[in-house]
Amino acid sequence: MSIVSELVALYASPPAHRLYDEAVTELEHGLQCAALATRAGSTDALTAAALLHDVGHLVLDDNVTLADDLAVDHGHEAVGARFLAVGFPPRVTAPIALHVAAKRYLCATEPSYFKSLSPSSVRSLRLQGGPLSARDASEFERHPGFYDAVAVRRWDDLGKVGGLDLGRFDRYIPLLESLARA
Repeated sequence: MSIVSELVALYASPPAHRLYDEAVTELEHGLQCAALATRAGSTDALTAAALLHDVGHLVLDDNVTLADDLAVDHGHEAVGARFLAVGFPPRVTAPIALHVAAKRYLCATEPSYFKSLSPSSVRSLRLQGGPLSARDASEFERHPGFYDAVAVRRWDDLGKVGGLDLGRFDRYIPLLESLARA
């Protein structure tokens, strides 16, 4: 089975149709993030990263509702990046691997950013290590994937609007296949 076929199956699975956040499913969240990336004129690779940034949640099947206790961070960003690395280049997987670090960076460097986080992002931040230290934030800024990771993170924060119809996952299959072949 190709990586794209595996993704189609994952995004059609029951975990993809459960609420990811307060108002959207994992599938809706990914579609919204990809639409935001497209609207921003991003590259195909960054659009794919936006679409797939939370695939680790589907691989792990670890999403819980706000009413449930969130006691463990399973590292969905690393799991997702490793899962995708078998078929996609680093320009797709690197922003995925770094999008949690980007949240921690933005919490450390932009005083108003924390206030913009959804309740589930606030809740997970604690388990993910909280805001980066000044030293770690400075180091993160020097990472070659810094800008792409921050872009994916900002779309992640905005892609949580209930009731938007952005089409189907299938519309991204040609884009994903072209990147998987590259």
